[in-house]
Amino acid sequence: MIPLTEQDNPARWQSSRRLGVQGEQVAADHLRSSGYRLVVSNFKVPIGRNTSNAQITGEIDIIALDDEVLCFIEVKTRSSDAFADPISAVDLRKQRQIIRAARVYRRVFGIRNVKFRYDVVTVLIRTDERPVVELTKGFWNESKFRKRYWSGDVWPNA
Repeated sequence: MIPLTEQDNPARWQSSRRLGVQGEQVAADHLRSSGYRLVVSNFKVPIGRNTSNAQITGEIDIIALDDEVLCFIEVKTRSSDAFADPISAVDLRKQRQIIRAARVYRRVFGIRNVKFRYDVVTVLIRTDERPVVELTKGFWNESKFRKRYWSGDVWPNA
């Protein structure tokens, strides 16, 4: 049986949390060396409620500037890529959460008319090896999440 909560197996969750924190530090160092200017890390904000009326919190791992482009960056850290590439964990649900958190960030800080994009940094930390870091710029954009409206005739004349 796989533990589902931190209470079921605290050592496993602490180990995963530690790996995540380490990966975010490696990612931040990589971004700095690539010329990014870090603005904030671990930005958390309430973004709505789910169908059970429980509050949903969105988190953006790193917000940084790449020249004049504001980047909302998701960091995925793994100790192995045998099962799947770490970037595969940035699914549509995660992308939607980050978009909602980024909209709140831009609204709260009055950021308008500034180019922005969504990047992903994957970090593979294997035992006794240097971390493998990969930056994917513009991994997704908001266009696929926008509501689409019908602009043509409702029913063609028969």
